[in-house]
Amino acid sequence: MKIDNLFSVKNKIVLITGGSRGIGEMIARGFLANGAKVYISSRKKSDCDHTAKRLSSEYNASCISIPSDISNLNGINHLHENILKYEKGLDVLVNNAGAVWGEPLESFTEKGWDKVMDLNVKSIFFMTQKFLNMLKDNATKENPTRIINIGSIDGINTPFYENYSYSVAKSAVHKLTKVLSAKLIKYNIICNAIAPGPFPSQMLGSALKHNYEKVSSKNPSYRIGQPEDIAGCALFLASKASQYTVGEVITCDGGLVASAGHDLTND
Repeated sequence: MKIDNLFSVKNKIVLITGGSRGIGEMIARGFLANGAKVYISSRKKSDCDHTAKRLSSEYNASCISIPSDISNLNGINHLHENILKYEKGLDVLVNNAGAVWGEPLESFTEKGWDKVMDLNVKSIFFMTQKFLNMLKDNATKENPTRIINIGSIDGINTPFYENYSYSVAKSAVHKLTKVLSAKLIKYNIICNAIAPGPFPSQMLGSALKHNYEKVSSKNPSYRIGQPEDIAGCALFLASKASQYTVGEVITCDGGLVASAGHDLTND
């Protein structure tokens, strides 16, 4: 029952996709600060390498960059081949990589649909498939391995912005989490998801011109998310404390879903 035992992730091997910035970097910080060995991946090599070097220095811990474009199977295979150079097994897979696309219904493009669905949904399925054996290798009944999928409250509420493929994709992530969890638990692999609300990120920042004041004022908590908020959820889902929590989608949004998803942009 000790906190240090219940919530420990010390010495766990963690892979975080989309880990070079935004929510992925926030989650990486949480694991590194608590003694885990973290691999981060993202499409841009310079960003991924720079973040890994910076976080390793900041936390005096091991953060390793393996850049890869996981929106396609070649990229997923590349990531798998390269991590096998370092590790035989994996304790935690965080499927965080994602993209957003906003366009009016009348002109929404096939490119905008396919790009988002490929990275936000297809990659989670095939990442899970490819890394299944590594997760199995480290899994035991007493200490299951974990998959944490990053969804969104836009997959729960109806979003204000016209991000059709994004909201549909994130809803699919939530459903896929439940479907995978039922299959994987027999292998001692626990699969859950987090549905974040507004956090400072390049995707949200671009839409709001990096002015979060109005979003904060519309949130029941009167703020946007902080790194500790999302990292705390991830640490819980990776630790002994969540060992009996399977197939859940945990909102991390300051109360937006609970308050029926108030409009974030209009008074």
